[in-house]
Amino acid sequence: MSILDEYQGYVFDLDGTVYLGEDLLAGAEHVISTIRRAGRPLLYLTNKPLEPSSAYAAKLTQLGVPTAADEVVSSLDALVTYLCDVHPGARVLPVSEPLLARTLADRGFTVVSAEDAVRAQVVAVSFDRTFDYAKLNAAFRAVRAGAVIVATNADRYCPTPDGGLPDCAAMLAAVEACTGATAEAVVGKPSVRMARTILERLDLPAEQVLLFGDRIETDIAMARNAGMGAVLVLSGATTRAAALAASPAPTYVLDGLTDLVPG
Repeated sequence: MSILDEYQGYVFDLDGTVYLGEDLLAGAEHVISTIRRAGRPLLYLTNKPLEPSSAYAAKLTQLGVPTAADEVVSSLDALVTYLCDVHPGARVLPVSEPLLARTLADRGFTVVSAEDAVRAQVVAVSFDRTFDYAKLNAAFRAVRAGAVIVATNADRYCPTPDGGLPDCAAMLAAVEACTGATAEAVVGKPSVRMARTILERLDLPAEQVLLFGDRIETDIAMARNAGMGAVLVLSGATTRAAALAASPAPTYVLDGLTDLVPG
């Protein structure tokens, strides 16, 4: 019996699990198609806050895996949900690329400029390929004036075909280092908020959900801490040696999704 048969709902990390760069990873289309044919629900999960969910869905569809926008959950979604719940209507200084500011404005938040940083109530730190000293200084002034820090995700780097890019953890570390403050919340994987979002969308209890991911500290930790099954695939950021030493341990370890392909 396939391990797929033991669960009723499925969650797939994207970078390093389903695709890498612009290429679908081996076995991904077959496994996802098998789940679709069985009529079982699935979601895609990413800590990468650089695109709206619709863009990730479009990319998957273009790669041969038809996907609807509401089947993708990102750390940007989790951040907006957190701010709506905990800091509704707050003045927010984004340390991010433009999408975050646009999304916050669309949801009724006041987006504060760097020049007006001391008015901010929240500094929202995200994966930012345009991060520079001016943004760091604005965040520094905002936090010193009383703003709290919230971050999208704790990933140290984002997997790419040529080795990776520094991710949100690097920007967050810089802000925390100069201010002496610690983020109030990091809302992407492995946070309980992200896990709760997944389970609510699938409308299933945790023990009936199987998550596929390539990172121990985010994908696997979130799944296991929430009570989900967890498949660690070695097609992305984790070595076999690290997998064997992992705590919490994944339920299964596979070289890649091809291990689920018969024959």
